[in-house]
Amino acid sequence: MNVFDRYAPFIQDFIYRNGWESLRAIQAAAGDAIFNTDLNVLLTASTASGKTEAAFFPILTLFSEDMPKSVGAIYIGPLKALINDQFSRLNELCEEADIPVWHWHGDVSQSHKNKLMKHPSGILQITPESLEAILLHKHAAVSKLFGDLRFIVIDEVHSLMRGDRGGQTICLIERLCRAANVNPRRIGLSATIGDPEATGRFLSAGTGRTTFVPKIEAKGIRWRLSMEHFYTGSKQTSDGEAPVTALELPEMVTDPAPQNADPGIGYIFEHTLGKKCLVFVNSREECEAVTTTLRSYCEAKHEPDRFLIHHGNLSASFRETAETAMKDEDMYMTTVTTATLELGIDIGRLERAFQVDAPFTVSSFLQRMGRTGRRDLPPEMWFVMREEMPEPRAMLPETIPWRLLQGIALVQVYIEERWVEPPRLDRLPYSLLYHQTMSTLASCGELTPAALAQRVLTLQVFRHITQEDYRILLRHLLEQDHIQRTEEGGLIVGLAGERVINSFKFYAVFQENEEYTVRCESQELGTLVMPPPPGEKIAIAGHVWIVEEVDHKRHLVYCEPVKGKVPAYFGECPGDIHTKILLRMRQVLREDKSYPYLMQNAVRRLAQARETARNAAVTEEILVNLGGDMWCLFPWLGTYAFLALERFLKLRCKDRLGIKGLDPSRPYFIQFSMPLTRDAFFAVLAEEIRKPIDPLELVYPNEVPLFEKYDEYLPPELVRKGFACGVLGIEEMKQRVREWCNIQENKALDMASDEAVY
Repeated sequence: MNVFDRYAPFIQDFIYRNGWESLRAIQAAAGDAIFNTDLNVLLTASTASGKTEAAFFPILTLFSEDMPKSVGAIYIGPLKALINDQFSRLNELCEEADIPVWHWHGDVSQSHKNKLMKHPSGILQITPESLEAILLHKHAAVSKLFGDLRFIVIDEVHSLMRGDRGGQTICLIERLCRAANVNPRRIGLSATIGDPEATGRFLSAGTGRTTFVPKIEAKGIRWRLSMEHFYTGSKQTSDGEAPVTALELPEMVTDPAPQNADPGIGYIFEHTLGKKCLVFVNSREECEAVTTTLRSYCEAKHEPDRFLIHHGNLSASFRETAETAMKDEDMYMTTVTTATLELGIDIGRLERAFQVDAPFTVSSFLQRMGRTGRRDLPPEMWFVMREEMPEPRAMLPETIPWRLLQGIALVQVYIEERWVEPPRLDRLPYSLLYHQTMSTLASCGELTPAALAQRVLTLQVFRHITQEDYRILLRHLLEQDHIQRTEEGGLIVGLAGERVINSFKFYAVFQENEEYTVRCESQELGTLVMPPPPGEKIAIAGHVWIVEEVDHKRHLVYCEPVKGKVPAYFGECPGDIHTKILLRMRQVLREDKSYPYLMQNAVRRLAQARETARNAAVTEEILVNLGGDMWCLFPWLGTYAFLALERFLKLRCKDRLGIKGLDPSRPYFIQFSMPLTRDAFFAVLAEEIRKPIDPLELVYPNEVPLFEKYDEYLPPELVRKGFACGVLGIEEMKQRVREWCNIQENKALDMASDEAVY
């Protein structure tokens, strides 16, 4: 029997109604695996390939034949917007079979949640944070809710594999399964997996099953891709030059623009007219700035506002307004967004995506590109790379367009090798260890130290944590009153721990800043960090407001709308760039290859950069003299190995080299002054790299590097160990430094040999 024939009649009817002529390869493969094996399944296919239906068609068929006596399947999504989108899609599919679909996150009404608690059934769609809340506050009801749980579907699984949030998700699944005494199958969905085998092992952690990864032959997809470069001033690289185009683009309109206009944003303004588009940026601050600038263009040209905004600090009403407007086929709006619209949400017939500057990862590029290309349109993305015009006397590294090179490298490594960043699964998650320890104690009540350790350390995520490290943590938490010892010798949550747990922010393990809710009369606009005093301006929801009052006790900001433009601030936005990308950036500078997607300005700017790099030997020499005692090191290392190198130079080599003013621009270059020669520099590095390096040596004296959300509650020795052994890319750095030193030694030998000949 083929997969379609095995589907329940209501699934077959759904397929007929939607005019599908045949099942997609991913749907046939998923159906075969779910119907005919007992394995976990990882479905990897391009965006909009039907992965969600591929997973749920067979699951719902099995449910229709034998209805679960509790919630039968959990769908875990990383974003509220994604869950809202999938909720409406699944509801339509399940209505005929009378299979309930529930959703549960912070914006869902309590009445909807109460109905699920009374009648646990069907499919539950939930975020990791809300699942944490259920285990914490409704532990006694877990068996009733999930006693017949058969499947757990994790959407966008790649997004959970590079930090504590993914570890938390796996911990929650294991804890839930133990509490409900079930072992459901796990189904992972993703369009951008760099290492399917490693992801499969992550997905199967603690299940006793292996993961089946269907091999799907991807059909060739033609992209519409362009990349243009702009200086933030008015003069551009190719002024006066004939245009070089990768796409057929309309001419720029020369209507009056706002004062101090940004030409890159003006380019976006012109090419979104009459179209439905997304504009992706890399931070919430940039999101607000770009939206405000685009709206100022509308005002200057006396046009109605056609721009929406979507990011994590906006209120639910603003986010949902943007999502609804983008789904409306008759509205030609453009939404400026961060990663909040990067994942899986079907926002209809989207014609074009823009990316302001380069994203940090290939995965993000593919996800953002994948927002387009639905409904038989080709995927289309326009990169808009911006930089300030270098000063006439700027140092060499500041004259290189790093963002342009990064964008080209991201595209090229995927086109050439289909490469995507592999997961990072080798960290020591001490912050998550604190979180799950406190959550376990709060949900279970008093436990002996041995029982607590047995519950927590047996979770697969903590398999690299030693018993001794856990004893250090528990002793510290007892000293700080986060946990208390009872007269019987058991452990319970202490007073300080209760203050942490009783905040709704405890459910999340990702870093949050102290946020203030911003209101204008009865309207909630969103949240921000560090509000300015009354009388100052703020930017949020794509508009500018003047602060009327700040209520620090209740964390409220009251404001009124005003005209103007002001930068927004929501907290730091760190980048995480892989070494593979840095090496491809170097190759971009080395090669004479042209890239068909580069536009007029970008072609000229790249040519300038290549000429500069050749003249200064930037791609051939790791260490380049900038004049006198000034030097620049070009390591071509990713973020974490670069960080390790920076510390290696400061803590192991600085005094011997006489380095002063070491100034890193992560992860591109390091400038410093040094009285020694190039040969002397590498001779010192060669000696130092041959000595053993204890990772803790690369942590500064008295430094307690708080990276993760709950690091502040950990004993300092664990924070230092977690950073040194789990964050710094020490082994990669050591390998690269050895390669440099070997190259320099070989050059010296060659020169000596040549001199001997003559």
